[in-house]
Amino acid sequence: MLEDIQDKISRLIALYEGERQRAESLSLELSKSRETVQDQQRQIAELKNKIDSVQLQSAFTAGGTPEAKARITALIREIDKCITLLEED
Repeated sequence: MLEDIQDKISRLIALYEGERQRAESLSLELSKSRETVQDQQRQIAELKNKIDSVQLQSAFTAGGTPEAKARITALIREIDKCITLLEED
């Protein structure tokens, strides 16, 4: 009976160690995944900035896209509003 209890305790400890190692492994994997997501989010932001720059540059050259031209027009309007606000002070 005592041997049976010791055997069960040994199996329980082995199962616990296995689950602890699995939890550590999953924690490490989660950490790596979060780092990957952050890197990819940074890359997305950089690529969006590059796209905006290319569209803006394209709008200044002949045959720019209508979206870029519309964006430039919106930027000019925003600048004009800022100037108006500054002149009011």
